[in-house]
Amino acid sequence: MTLKPPQDIATMAELRQQIDQIDRELIALLATRQAHVDRAAELKPGEGMVARIEARVSEVLDRVAQSAQEAGFDPDLARGMWSQMIEAMIAREERVIGTGEE
Repeated sequence: MTLKPPQDIATMAELRQQIDQIDRELIALLATRQAHVDRAAELKPGEGMVARIEARVSEVLDRVAQSAQEAGFDPDLARGMWSQMIEAMIAREERVIGTGEE
């Protein structure tokens, strides 16, 4: 389904249909992201890396906020959403490779 610009939608039914489509596409992208994080958990030990790398977390959050700003999306909201997702993904990695703390 090709999405229409919101201003070209005349009914709530059509608007909801498009929002549902967007949600499906977002979930598919997030599943792909999760698969990449799972692969990171496999690769990091061989490269001497731990699950949580604070500099990388900051870099990703800054990049997301900038991208959100450029796209017309609230950068604080994006940063908060990604922060929650990143914490969940780090926890996922830590279940596989540990925390790196003794």
